[in-house]
Amino acid sequence: MGRRWVRAVADSPNTPPLATMLGIALVDVSTGSEYNLLPVYAAGPAIASARGSVRNVFAVGAVAVVLCLLFAWKADRFGELRMTVALTAICYVTLAAAYAARSRRKVERRLVDVRDVARTLEDVLFTPVPPAIGPVRIGASYVSASRATRVGGDLYEVEPCPVGVRLVIADVQGKGLETVQCASVVLTAFREAAPDAGELADVGRRIEAALERKTDGQRFVTGILAQITRDGSLLAFNHGHPPPLLLGHDGTAAFVESDDQVPPFGLTALTGPTDLHDSVTRIPLGVGDRILFYTDGLSEARDTEGAFYPVLQRAAPLLRDGRPEDALTRLRADVAVFTGKAPDDDSALLLVEVRGPLAAPAGGV
Repeated sequence: MGRRWVRAVADSPNTPPLATMLGIALVDVSTGSEYNLLPVYAAGPAIASARGSVRNVFAVGAVAVVLCLLFAWKADRFGELRMTVALTAICYVTLAAAYAARSRRKVERRLVDVRDVARTLEDVLFTPVPPAIGPVRIGASYVSASRATRVGGDLYEVEPCPVGVRLVIADVQGKGLETVQCASVVLTAFREAAPDAGELADVGRRIEAALERKTDGQRFVTGILAQITRDGSLLAFNHGHPPPLLLGHDGTAAFVESDDQVPPFGLTALTGPTDLHDSVTRIPLGVGDRILFYTDGLSEARDTEGAFYPVLQRAAPLLRDGRPEDALTRLRADVAVFTGKAPDDDSALLLVEVRGPLAAPAGGV
């Protein structure tokens, strides 16, 4: 009970201004009437405007007036010009502080509304990734560089489909609300196309078409569109994105480099149509293999000397054991140690593990 009371007093917006005026009163008592500090009590309402409401400011201003009158009477200065000037100063400062508090509260209410809208948008757009789809285990992690929101321009999604499991991880160029809008277009197009599109290349074309229809064409999106097929193969189209990291069940680790990268989403108008079938990367997977998909918030994280995070050397040993989500937690902790600071870029991670062959759906494909 005592601790709660102490915490409540410490958190009260009235504590700093009242403590300040108490300190002024103690100095006033110790220095005597020769150094009357009557105007200094105006500091109380001024400080109250930083955290308190308009009502708090006026309450603290009233306390400042009472203290000013009390110490003017104690010093035999009651009714003198010094007291009048001090009271005038306190009144003016209180009015100015009340205006500042009112303006601050308006801004705070707007920020609360914006954050509520942002969180609602994030909850709708960025739904949790399932921990497993058949024999494919999945771990996901997202860190936003923005303190105001939980997400930014990076995105990921995983969807089951008749031929296996399809996923996308991408990074929208730029920042701001337009970036989130562009990310939502990519996510929506992928969710609509991934479950029933005949081929993985068709999913990419649907994303490209959605960006052309629903955005201003001023942004591009780097990303990887991938599929884990029932026969245990990885198919991937790399649209100008950092290569995924393959962690073999035999202890090997290597980047999955593409022989022919596809231009980023949104640049079709500049590069012309691309035959995605000629650019697919296909590699066989074994039971126990893991693949890390990531955005450049990981690969371009820097230490205090400006060196990039060595994904292959540091991430690979951390991701081999345990559940995928636990492995990503270890990776996040290691990146924080490496950089020694809060993230300055959005970062999305997907870790998938093949635990067995993917069964064919009923009726075949």
